Amino acid sequence: MKILVCSSYKHAWNSVRPEAEMFIEMVNQGHHVTVMTQGDSPYKERFITCGVNVIDGYPSKKICLTTIKKIRKVLQENNIDICYAFNSKTIPNAAFACIGTKAKLVVYRGTTGGLYRHDPSAYLTQLHPRVDGIVCVSKAVERDVVQRVWKNKNNVVTIYKGHKLEWYQVAPTLRSEFGLTDEHIIAVCAAHVRPSKGISLLLQATHSITNPDFHLILAGSGFEPYFDEIKASPMSERIHYIGHRTDIPSLMTMADFQVQPSISGEGLPRTIIEAMANATPSVVTTTGGSPELVVDGKTGFIAEAGNVQEFADAMNKLINNKELIQSMSIAAQQRLDHEFHAQNTIKEHLAFFTKLLA
Repeated sequence: MKILVCSSYKHAWNSVRPEAEMFIEMVNQGHHVTVMTQGDSPYKERFITCGVNVIDGYPSKKICLTTIKKIRKVLQENNIDICYAFNSKTIPNAAFACIGTKAKLVVYRGTTGGLYRHDPSAYLTQLHPRVDGIVCVSKAVERDVVQRVWKNKNNVVTIYKGHKLEWYQVAPTLRSEFGLTDEHIIAVCAAHVRPSKGISLLLQATHSITNPDFHLILAGSGFEPYFDEIKASPMSERIHYIGHRTDIPSLMTMADFQVQPSISGEGLPRTIIEAMANATPSVVTTTGGSPELVVDGKTGFIAEAGNVQEFADAMNKLINNKELIQSMSIAAQQRLDHEFHAQNTIKEHLAFFTKLLA
């Protein structure tokens, strides 16, 4: 197959690696892949080294005539079979460029919510009439998208982003950085905070935690509106806000478990994946794709979204049982390696592309 990818690779290495490595492996399997992205993308050199053709071309806006012309030229000159666009800038430009060409247009959807038939901007992205297929990051996203599209509902599919454990293997952050030892029980909540992340729910849940050895670490940006709630917690002195960090996988490795109290809007959270890769169980909610990653009672616990007491109870089960943490840690890592491996992603994408071309 001849595949054109329109995406951004100017992000943290771990965030783009599952996607980027998939296309490198497609080249290894004999397919021709061209990636149109930012010319100064950190992944550019690896792409070129591995046989991926890279074109400097990333849209400055949702409808960029220069980019549309460039994509269209690549489609026609290279006889492209599949054009795969990933975000709110590349999808509209790829869609208009594909009009009148033989290429099948595949687009990506990574979050639940925000896609509505009454919203004109939706017809520039996933609801654009030129779209032939939509790849969703989780079944929760797929269910949401199927309700919105007008046609080709059978071509809305879930394909999990694939991972390899070695991509995430890191040494743990030292507990001594926070004045803690191996005797303490540590949970990490890592987030770029917005209302859907459920931080209030988490802080309310701390009112039901009595183990004096438990500490909660909050990492990321946007926690400032919750400082009063942190102070109001009976364990406020054991809540550590550490701001933005670049060592989230190391923090996950250090932690006994990680928490994600989201109340809406999740796709397939990377923080859970990073935790699983480093053998760290999770306490999550029923929103989005989190329940597709976590097996309740085996690799972590799942609480009803918005239910403070249920979330607190799930945390307490781990806080008060180190043996349970250990068994869930091993199970979480094994699940990621078996069920969400990179090879599965490549196989399912190629099967989906073949179906569209047939």
